[in-house]
Amino acid sequence: MKLLILPDAAAAAARVVDEIRDLVDEKPDARLGLATGGTMEPVYQGLVASDADLSRVTTFNLDEYVGLSPQHPQSYRSFMEARLFGPKRMSRKQTHLPQGDAPDPEAEADRYEAQIADGGLDLQLLGIGANGHIGFNEPTSSLGSRTRVKTLTRRTRDDNARFFDDPDEVPRFAITMGIATILDARHVVLLATGSAKAEAVAAMVEGPLSAVCPASALQLHRRATIVVDEAAASSLALRDYYETVHPGGAEPEL
Repeated sequence: MKLLILPDAAAAAARVVDEIRDLVDEKPDARLGLATGGTMEPVYQGLVASDADLSRVTTFNLDEYVGLSPQHPQSYRSFMEARLFGPKRMSRKQTHLPQGDAPDPEAEADRYEAQIADGGLDLQLLGIGANGHIGFNEPTSSLGSRTRVKTLTRRTRDDNARFFDDPDEVPRFAITMGIATILDARHVVLLATGSAKAEAVAAMVEGPLSAVCPASALQLHRRATIVVDEAAASSLALRDYYETVHPGGAEPEL
């Protein structure tokens, strides 16, 4: 893992924007895996404000709630349309999410997995849950899992309840890329900010490889870049070392 500690959340998000822009500049038809959630909002704001040309990229989001139509205001399709796809005038042909209201969610998961595998992903953007989940791969998820229907934990549903008028409206299931699907991406970039993510970041980076912390599977990835702010780095035992290797998030001078 490459661990980059930036001074604050804004600087961390800007670094992730730079990672995406650099890829798209080099490969205009890049295949991007995208994530949702509050941590990602400044990333998408940065991309919209930038001159990044996304007209030829193809995107695949990590997950979608089972039972929500693309038009539902709390669907991840709606989230992405409002924050990135619409402002950057990206067409529906470019942007892909699982269909949450598909009549057969299991078959939809298989279809989506095949669509991702047909070309793979050049970069997968990730957040991390306070319980260590990536995508909706909750604790005890198989590290060899592929895109599938996953039951959400009570903690995840409680964390997401703020987006719904009634907590009971939060779906119990989601279609999510599996951990093995994520690990197949050629580059993984994970962004974590705030003290609430500090324990999960430490477990991901320094803890044992374990299904209890699904994000720890990124220890196996050949090119994983972890971008955090100082608050999210506060529980790292080897923080001084990471800052020595990448001072201020910069590349080391050999």
